[in-house]
Amino acid sequence: MNLELIRASIPEIIDGLGFTLLMWLPGSALALALGLLVAILRHYGGPALDRGLQALLGVLRGTPFLVQIFLLYYGGPFIGWDFDAPTAGLLGLSVYGAAYFAEIIRGGLAAVPRGHVEAAACVGMTRAQTLRRVLLPEMALLILPSTINMLIVLMKETAVLSIITVPELTAVITGIGSLHFAYAEAAFMLAVCYWGLTEATGLLGRGLERRLQRFRLA
Repeated sequence: MNLELIRASIPEIIDGLGFTLLMWLPGSALALALGLLVAILRHYGGPALDRGLQALLGVLRGTPFLVQIFLLYYGGPFIGWDFDAPTAGLLGLSVYGAAYFAEIIRGGLAAVPRGHVEAAACVGMTRAQTLRRVLLPEMALLILPSTINMLIVLMKETAVLSIITVPELTAVITGIGSLHFAYAEAAFMLAVCYWGLTEATGLLGRGLERRLQRFRLA
């Protein structure tokens, strides 16, 4: 294990980590927003829209992210979608994550007790008010563990973006390993970086869950 190589590579690793965060955090936020929109449309849009969106989500969840990002970046120009690598990576990660978040949120909305929705209607709340004041707050607590797990999955999926030349963490570290023939060191650095990101995300998720639990009890 060449520890000197690891120490000398820290600036490059930090740059790669920054690019990973640049893909992961905005991509996850967009995926959550799009997933919420799709879940609400499925919840209120009627059977025909629900079946159409379900079929689309089935395609997105049934194909590997590697295939999707490859088709978007290398096949997109044939239909007029000519994105640079970071834009294609961000868009691909957002759409891929939205397919899973939509199912997570739809399940959370369905898990809210029906009596709570009926009570909101009895006091004169509109559908929008019920969604904002009853469904979304209760759903947020129900789906938090699944949401945190999905965020971790998306963080790891950023490694796939290296195939379209996005200079994220995996691309940078594997490049260092190939340049110096230090494959064990590269694998070690990758494992430590992704483990650290996973633990930090889990810690934040547990903290948020405790805060939401206190809010619910209050």
